[in-house]
Amino acid sequence: MNRTDAWHLANEYVKSPSLLNHMRCVEIAMRAYARKLGQDEELWGVVGLLHDFDYERWPNAPDHPLQGEKILRERGYPEEVIYAIKSHADYLSDCPRVTPLPKGLYACDELCGFITAAALVRPNGITDMTASSVKKKMKSKGFAQNVSREDIDRGAVDFGVDLTEHIQFIIEALKPHAAELELERGLGGIAE
Repeated sequence: MNRTDAWHLANEYVKSPSLLNHMRCVEIAMRAYARKLGQDEELWGVVGLLHDFDYERWPNAPDHPLQGEKILRERGYPEEVIYAIKSHADYLSDCPRVTPLPKGLYACDELCGFITAAALVRPNGITDMTASSVKKKMKSKGFAQNVSREDIDRGAVDFGVDLTEHIQFIIEALKPHAAELELERGLGGIAE
């Protein structure tokens, strides 16, 4: 298991640039947390990168992530990777999040999606974003309606991090990658 193989697998199954971008954002956030917590950065990064690789082909529960599980097993991925990826689906009761890796994935997944959405409506994208601006957007029920605020809150609590600090940590992790992630400038430049 390595990052290069994981990236090839992701690109084999995902054609949507926005989904690949989301998976990359989660990878970056997971790697940053692995460094902070003294965990295996490669393991955490691969989990973040591959967590939604089956979603485009099998978007409905429980196919996502169970179809991905089959593919990962066939390709020899470690059980720890498979379990963590399965655990990000709330509807799979046989995969409780009890260790830092699956808790980290759950905490980063929805929040990365929300931060990306918020960055895309800011004139300067993520470059001058703060946790307070993200929290302000979270209060707007009409903004990024498909992102569960409850999942974001629950993820931070379960991971044992303060929500404001968690948001800022992920923003700071993503900022150096703003150009790659196309988050340097917002699409609409809508002021907050």
